[in-house]
Amino acid sequence: MTPQALIEALGAARIFDLEQPRHSGMPVHPAHAPGFNYFLHRQHGSGVPEPPGRTSASGVLVMPEHTGTHIDALSHQAEHLKLHGGVDVNSGVMSAAGFSVLGIETMPPLVGRGVLLDVAGQRRLEPEYEITVEELKKAAVAAGVEVSAGDVVLVRTGYGALWDQPADYLRAAGVSAAGSQWLADLEVAAVGADNMAFDTVNGFDVELGVTLPAHVRLLVRAGIPIIENLNLEELAAAGVHEFAFICLPLKMKGVTGSPVRPLALA
Repeated sequence: MTPQALIEALGAARIFDLEQPRHSGMPVHPAHAPGFNYFLHRQHGSGVPEPPGRTSASGVLVMPEHTGTHIDALSHQAEHLKLHGGVDVNSGVMSAAGFSVLGIETMPPLVGRGVLLDVAGQRRLEPEYEITVEELKKAAVAAGVEVSAGDVVLVRTGYGALWDQPADYLRAAGVSAAGSQWLADLEVAAVGADNMAFDTVNGFDVELGVTLPAHVRLLVRAGIPIIENLNLEELAAAGVHEFAFICLPLKMKGVTGSPVRPLALA
């Protein structure tokens, strides 16, 4: 495809913005408090030393990397103090300044085929419900799509519509440990969901003996990134289940995750 043809194709595509708005008071996992804080310290007005006719404004943003719509780096989680690939966290790779391996800056842009598995459909799933493998497969069949290696798989629970109701949002449904393992076995490129953790916040994997099992099965064992706090409502309402997916992590050296603004083009 020529550059001009690509531009024309992109121009004809509908763009779905999958990021939730960031603001003080938005849902935040307890481990990542205090959440979003913005301080406007330079403001337009008299008394600011600027050339005549021009003023400026700027502020300071304080925000843990795992708040809002974000993607987890592979350094975010460990199993028995081993990162993905068996890297020992005690081997000098971790310091107060971050990680010398598997930081978010090592993650390439995610550009590829996206698939929406709308498990919720016309109803919101029950609080803290764990989505089964069969429900993921059923959603794929209903959408007429087949999940393949290299896909970015987005799972809709219906809780993205509750972004402005933090207490309810934090009780969102999530993907079960078996569901996460199914996706790992398919060798998808990345996963995401319209909830806080892809898992349920209080989920527990009996086999592994851990909470947040997707974070072990996907991030640590399979090296598959997780995108959290997506807004999938518009995409689902449009009935779009297969699309071009674009997600660009910020190149922050040694950091364990990054805010993102994912796009679906269909």
